[in-house]
Amino acid sequence: MLSEFNVDESLRIKEQAISNLSDLLRQENRAEELKSLLIQLRTFFSLIPKAKTAKIVHGIVDAVAKIPDTSDLQIALCKEIVQWTRAEKRTFLHQRIEARLAALLMENKEYSEALNLLSGLIKEVRRLDDKLLLVDIDLLESKLHFSLRNLPKAKAALTAARTAANAIYVPLAQQGTIDLQSGILHAEEKD
Repeated sequence: MLSEFNVDESLRIKEQAISNLSDLLRQENRAEELKSLLIQLRTFFSLIPKAKTAKIVHGIVDAVAKIPDTSDLQIALCKEIVQWTRAEKRTFLHQRIEARLAALLMENKEYSEALNLLSGLIKEVRRLDDKLLLVDIDLLESKLHFSLRNLPKAKAALTAARTAANAIYVPLAQQGTIDLQSGILHAEEKD
């Protein structure tokens, strides 16, 4: 019979091996293999805590993002992960991947699809009161509306982001992004 220490050590070694493999695949620009790895790991994810699963999934998605010319693959991967996380009721991971998907859709200039995705996500995140994610989503919504040249909605979304950000500690980089978006909107209005 394995002791708890051996089980924990075994899981830690497996996590490290997954991290090393994803780094190797990223260095060799093998994005499809990273996608396959993520699918193959789903049975392993049922054995480990949800937070560790989220960390591994984010690590692999980040690895794919570092490979050039993979935006379509990233979108497909995120859509697949969103379906899986909904089926597995992994709300925390689902919301973050869906927010990332919306950002990828915006980068791909698929603005209406990104806004549709965000509208449902905003309601869900507000209900769960995840303020840090809400700041990200509101900021992304502001950028989307600005891209669609809808300045009143862009300003409203930015105001929502600022309001949520005032209630919590926001990392400096994120605060800088909020200030930059504010400056862009003010410059657009020649304010």
